[in-house]
Amino acid sequence: MWLEPRDGQRFRFDAGTLCLEFLLTGCMEPWELLHAEGDLAAWIPSSRLRIEGPVVEESGDLASAKRLRAALFHLALAAADPAFPVPRAPEPESLAVLTGMAAAPPPAPTITAGRERGWAYPVTARQFMSAVARDAIGLFGGGDLSRIRICGGERCYLLFLDTSRPGTRRWCSMDRCGNRQKLRTRRKIAE
Repeated sequence: MWLEPRDGQRFRFDAGTLCLEFLLTGCMEPWELLHAEGDLAAWIPSSRLRIEGPVVEESGDLASAKRLRAALFHLALAAADPAFPVPRAPEPESLAVLTGMAAAPPPAPTITAGRERGWAYPVTARQFMSAVARDAIGLFGGGDLSRIRICGGERCYLLFLDTSRPGTRRWCSMDRCGNRQKLRTRRKIAE
């Protein structure tokens, strides 16, 4: 996924998993993207599910998406850095949100005669949130929990799943925070 923060430097970011990618809709101002009805349906096609057809967002879906996102944020932060100074929702409450959202049916996959994968359209926002919650249950209930990271860059709080073989990924992107840290290190050495 391509991100373009306020400094204008566009960079590629891979959250490593759908549920952490969903956090890119914003968990706090000024990064919030889900302001009004229709914003969720507009964001869904940019996700790693590659939903290219119509997305239906119904009344109440926006509030449900924010509740799901808050649960994911709290669980991911607790896994990445338990000392991070953010008020956290009680873990049982966050886990209950995931379980409740995962109970809905996810988007139905299809395959064409040309063996191309797709989705049965229209995809609903609730189906998408079910896919996100199911992905989160797999992450938070599986063996990759210790690989959830927060970017090591200065003032960068992007969360990601370290899918590298050695498990040593430190940056949201080497093109952004990784290069900035290299420059800081060179400047300190040169001083």
